[in-house]
Amino acid sequence: MTANLFSAEKTRSAVPPVLGSARDVVQPALRAAVDRLDDTSRAISAYHLGWTDPNGVPVRGNGGKAVRSALAVVSAQAAGAPVEVGVPGAVAVELVHNFSLVHDDLMDGDTERRHRPTVWALWGSASAILTGDAMLALAQEVVLDSGSPHAVAAGRLLTETTRRLIHGQFLDVAFEQRDDVGLAECVTMAAGKTGALLSASAAIGAVLAGAPAEVVDALSVFGEEIGLAFQLVDDVLGIWGDPAVTGKSVYSDLQARKKSLPITYATTHGGAAGRRLAEWLAGDDDTDLARIAALVDDAGGRAWATAEAARHVATAEQALAALPPGPRADLVSIARFIAGREA
Repeated sequence: MTANLFSAEKTRSAVPPVLGSARDVVQPALRAAVDRLDDTSRAISAYHLGWTDPNGVPVRGNGGKAVRSALAVVSAQAAGAPVEVGVPGAVAVELVHNFSLVHDDLMDGDTERRHRPTVWALWGSASAILTGDAMLALAQEVVLDSGSPHAVAAGRLLTETTRRLIHGQFLDVAFEQRDDVGLAECVTMAAGKTGALLSASAAIGAVLAGAPAEVVDALSVFGEEIGLAFQLVDDVLGIWGDPAVTGKSVYSDLQARKKSLPITYATTHGGAAGRRLAEWLAGDDDTDLARIAALVDDAGGRAWATAEAARHVATAEQALAALPPGPRADLVSIARFIAGREA
């Protein structure tokens, strides 16, 4: 099968300009927020965010795609508000996202992210937990200090979202101990672990702008759908992604025996190849991961995941039908970038 996530004829999505312009608006506010932290949390957070090396020396690093913060500022525009209205929400969702990454790296035992050592690998488990907690608390503080008359509603959205995210993470951890994970369970896990925060990111700017419920709801649906697409693409990359691009080891999800979406589809719908894959998952043989990746492919895991990602992106775009053309075009460009990304 072709290595492309979608059809061989479809080219990779270029980074949409809105991600860069949103980053330019949000980064100064994010740095100002991180400056509120205590010295240790601030230093470790700055490293994790790609701003410094482990010794605190400033670097020009890769701080990630900043998709969530871009969604937040565009959602304010979708509600007819200036982009600045969405900035506190953008900062908050970036902080929640990075809290989850710091903790996720620790729980998964991952020692590298974005081609650099992870926080726990450098500073230990306790520091990773506390730094993540500090970022999570700071996210609420930023929203509540925004001056928006709708700050409490935005804070409640963040709290509910974090609860969903944690539940999704709990499911992910629990699945590692089970051999009988069903596809519906796996989708529920992905909706919590990834969909919840992207849904909140796409809505929080509109919430801060005091948008009508129908606008907030449309943006929430959009975010939830692209969140599922994001996780599906992420899971494909976790098996077949290029380590030089993803920053993860080759076949990383197979090495970790993750019950990811393509793997779970393959074991539950993949016939003989799926049964062989399930037998491998239940064992402890870590040799010949290329053969196991081929089993996932033969059992239909990759084809299903890529088709599902495309379906969720299409559904996401449909949810935006009533929004203003400019913000709608920016949101669509983000959705298509997510579907075509390589890292």
